[in-house]
Amino acid sequence: MERIVKKTSYKEYLSALSKISKAITSDLYLEDVLKLIVTLAASVMNAKICSLWLLDEKKQSLRIRATQAMSKEYLKERTLKMGEGIVGLVAKDKKPIAIRDVALEESYKEKMLAKKEGLVSMLSVPMLVKNKLIGVVNLYTTKPYDFTSSDIDLLSTIADQAAVAIENTELMVKTKVIQEELEARKKIEKAKGILMKDKRVSEEEAYSLIRKSSMNKRLSMKEVAEAIILSQEIKGEF
Repeated sequence: MERIVKKTSYKEYLSALSKISKAITSDLYLEDVLKLIVTLAASVMNAKICSLWLLDEKKQSLRIRATQAMSKEYLKERTLKMGEGIVGLVAKDKKPIAIRDVALEESYKEKMLAKKEGLVSMLSVPMLVKNKLIGVVNLYTTKPYDFTSSDIDLLSTIADQAAVAIENTELMVKTKVIQEELEARKKIEKAKGILMKDKRVSEEEAYSLIRKSSMNKRLSMKEVAEAIILSQEIKGEF
């Protein structure tokens, strides 16, 4: 039986990992990084479809976030609960699952879709960052295939690269939100000081004035604070 990853594709494999690493540290949007990852994985492992499912921690469910598949049927919005189907089991146990024929696998939930798309063998691996589950990566072949430990290691490496990309992006977003909150607080504090001095009111009264103006004008408190600060700066110029 021919291996999915041919001996001559080892350099291609290393090249793919290198491209993924560069993409993670690039200015590409997360969607583009994930699309690149599944495309490279499908190409390197000679698979028909590679798909990436992300975990929604609040809902404890997974949904497809990226795939290189062009089929409209496969691209339909789908979600699976933790423990549901192969994807759900991989997510729950944080362990890879390899299936020779999905049509014969009782736990596989999308047999009709697999038949329509010509999907036969499946390899599903968890996406982990320090044992924290981020999602699941699936790989499909169009012919029966017995996945080897090397195949599992390869896809797991790619999956973990994807997990790092997602984790880094989420961290950047959280950091940006925190920075914006701190900036807003500083401006509100400064605006309160201006109102306390100009209108001779208490700190609590100054805060209430900013909040009331925010509600009446349908602006954020930060925007109101910025307007107060700007007005004070203009006064100082004359």
